[in-house]
Amino acid sequence: MTITYTNQVANARLGSFWRLLLCWRGSIYKLLYGEFLIFLICYYSIRFIYRLALTEEQQLLFEKLALHCDSYIQLIPISFVLGFYVTLVVTRWWNQYENVPWLDRLMSQVSGFVEGKDEQGRLLRRTLIRYANLGSALILRSVSTAVYKRFPSLQHLVHAGFMTHAEYKQLEKLSLSHNMFWVPWVWFANLSMKAWLGGRIRDPILLQSLLNEMSSLRTQCGHLYAYDWISVPLVYTQVVTVAVYSFFLACLVGRQFLNPAKAYPGHEMDLIVPLYTFLQFFFYMGWLKVAEQLINPFGEDDDDFETNWIIDRNLQVSLLSVDEMHQDLPPMERDMYWNEREPHPPYTAASAQSHQPSFLGSTFNISLQKEQMEFQPNQKEDTHNDIIGRLIGLQSHDHCPPRTDSKSKLLRSRKESYPEGWPTNAKQHLRGGEDSKTCRLKGVDAFKATSLYERPGYHSAPQTPLSHTPIVFPPEPSVPLRLHGIPGTDSEDQSLNPVTLEAKESFELLSEDEETLMEHRGHMRRKTVEFNLNHMPEIPKNYLRDPFLEQPPRN
Repeated sequence: MTITYTNQVANARLGSFWRLLLCWRGSIYKLLYGEFLIFLICYYSIRFIYRLALTEEQQLLFEKLALHCDSYIQLIPISFVLGFYVTLVVTRWWNQYENVPWLDRLMSQVSGFVEGKDEQGRLLRRTLIRYANLGSALILRSVSTAVYKRFPSLQHLVHAGFMTHAEYKQLEKLSLSHNMFWVPWVWFANLSMKAWLGGRIRDPILLQSLLNEMSSLRTQCGHLYAYDWISVPLVYTQVVTVAVYSFFLACLVGRQFLNPAKAYPGHEMDLIVPLYTFLQFFFYMGWLKVAEQLINPFGEDDDDFETNWIIDRNLQVSLLSVDEMHQDLPPMERDMYWNEREPHPPYTAASAQSHQPSFLGSTFNISLQKEQMEFQPNQKEDTHNDIIGRLIGLQSHDHCPPRTDSKSKLLRSRKESYPEGWPTNAKQHLRGGEDSKTCRLKGVDAFKATSLYERPGYHSAPQTPLSHTPIVFPPEPSVPLRLHGIPGTDSEDQSLNPVTLEAKESFELLSEDEETLMEHRGHMRRKTVEFNLNHMPEIPKNYLRDPFLEQPPRN
């Protein structure tokens, strides 16, 4: 029977755990008293032989052996090995409990989904829930010694009412060499499908929910079967057992109190009771006994699971739920808080101290002065922070740097600095629209003399603002487009007139002075070609028209 002491430690008071030390059933004393008595007998027997039965030479040899065992006994990693082993066993123990089949959810769905107040509906619900009880009883009978002693054969299940004679014959007809705990779950699924086809279950969604819950219980039964089949590796259990018992075998010799007259280090006192050795035995051996009890919770120890009680409870509650409680509801009435917006249930005198106001948040207890709660006017952004924001590419919503065209962006750097050799008034010439030959030539020379990675626009690109404001470019001046450096042009075309805005049907070449300067610099002559799009023929209306798109829509 499971030992329950939760009520005794509900409140943390002085001596709450001390009172638990007086319990006997399920205690460490009940598990350990046999091994502890054997250890005491062996320890004092060796002590008696050392003090009274050995000669001086034999005592000297025994003392050397005791010192040797005491010095090397700490090399056994008993705490490390035993700690991991007990952690594994406790985790496994709790996982096995979580897979014990409880039929509460399934019985609620059977009672609500399978309709019919007649004899056939009642028979259908009771048969479905009895199959579930039979499946859980079969798996618990396979893993629990207490349940197996209660139902040693399938005939005992028939006599107990979990199975009919026809079902027993059907189960015997299968005659498989495997465990048959899964057969009632198959019967449950087939009978549920039959109930849906017969109209007892209205919607297939309800059928799916019922089968999902059945599958969940079937999975739990399979896990119990797997836990019973796959144990903790035997090697691990053997290593832990050998480590603990060998440690205390060495303690029988190494923890003996030697003759203090011989002045051995650590043996200045001659005590009769090795208190700390007994405490160490109590802790380590008790730890091993805990793992020994929890490694299989389906036995008959004091703290093992009450599997027989679980079977009885599942059968009684489930049959009551699907039979007498089916559509047996109390009349609906207005509750006592019908017209109250915020109901306040009463407290008794014993529980009045537990009535607490609602928790709003930890910051609601902060108090501020009136001056600290006033809003401050917005201050302008710091110039230093603005510069840092521009360097990392961040822009505010209120400030957007002016945009320039792509031509001027490639001819100047971010800081509006110009290479060496650029005339001082070049910036004003570019902005004022002056078209000086000397300025252009010096600019070309300076641009060519500058290294590639130092040229304006090499490392930079037009910045993309982070604001939602659309980018608006200023209108460019209407300057005739020119194409410079087109190979294959002749010098005979110089007789053509310059292009004007009214007539754009001719070609324009550079003047003689400009061509001479460009040839002197090693460049080819440049030629500007402009096209007039005003005299292009119009495209026919029916050209490139898709006939499929012209078809009227069909009704």
